[in-house]
Amino acid sequence: MNHRTSNLIKFIKLGKPHLTLGLFFYFSIGALIAILLHAQFDMGKFLLGWVIIFLSGWAVHYHNDYFDFETDHYTQPTPISGGSGVLIEHPEWRGLSISMAFILMGLAIALSVAFTVIYSYSLNFILFVIMGNILAWFYAAPPVKLSYRGLGEFGNTAIGFLFPAMGYFSLMGTLNLPFFIFVIPILFLQMLFTGSVEIPDMEGDKKGGKKTWIVSWGRGFGFKLIAISGLLVTLSFLIIPLTNLFPSIINFQILAAISLIPLSLGIIGLIKSPLDKASATKLCIYNLISIMVASIMINFYFIYVLSIPVIS
Repeated sequence: MNHRTSNLIKFIKLGKPHLTLGLFFYFSIGALIAILLHAQFDMGKFLLGWVIIFLSGWAVHYHNDYFDFETDHYTQPTPISGGSGVLIEHPEWRGLSISMAFILMGLAIALSVAFTVIYSYSLNFILFVIMGNILAWFYAAPPVKLSYRGLGEFGNTAIGFLFPAMGYFSLMGTLNLPFFIFVIPILFLQMLFTGSVEIPDMEGDKKGGKKTWIVSWGRGFGFKLIAISGLLVTLSFLIIPLTNLFPSIINFQILAAISLIPLSLGIIGLIKSPLDKASATKLCIYNLISIMVASIMINFYFIYVLSIPVIS
């Protein structure tokens, strides 16, 4: 491998595109629930909507690593947390990193304008994309710096809203009450994710000046947060049918059963509550795998429901 190719691979690694690709299943959950609520599937809308949110999510890692440059000197990257470590190795790439973030965000917003024109959507679609990028930007960027003021968890958990919302909005053309109700358990699932990615970085974040909830209250609190979030995912799925906003063909008890996967691991983590980084990180990796598995299973369940013939 020549030097130029090696550097290109490192620069792509800096953006952690694999993490954003993993969020596809949140996006597709939103799209599938829209179809179950009688939105028409349109491959063009689906693919363009995904490209827009993917570019926005990809940009996050470039500007986060730029603004977290000092803090990342204190953290050791793990498979699920910490910076990429690329800017620590190549500090001369900082300017290139922030430029890449601007390019990706600009492309996302430009494509949202094109989407709105092509499909005659309201300007709310463009505003949604812009606001999502602004929220992600200020996760680490001054003057707001959410992650340094004890508010980063809200920014991170918002991913559980933004990605499903984009899938839903792309096909439905709006965000309405059924979506806002349905996304509640996904938000709790993302809170479980947030606790899991913060736990490994506790020491480094503290030295770097970040005020995450884990820095403030410790790993034990983090495992409690994860278990409670998992429980709230399951309870939410059990309560949602009481709203009568969703077709009876959707069996929310099945969704609740699927959610027992991350809940079970959350309970195991709560029982063990390891305080050392290595053991805690191992459990958190399992948590993230369980979230991915649950998300994929929800997708497959919705696809199965859509395949059931409608009896007229």
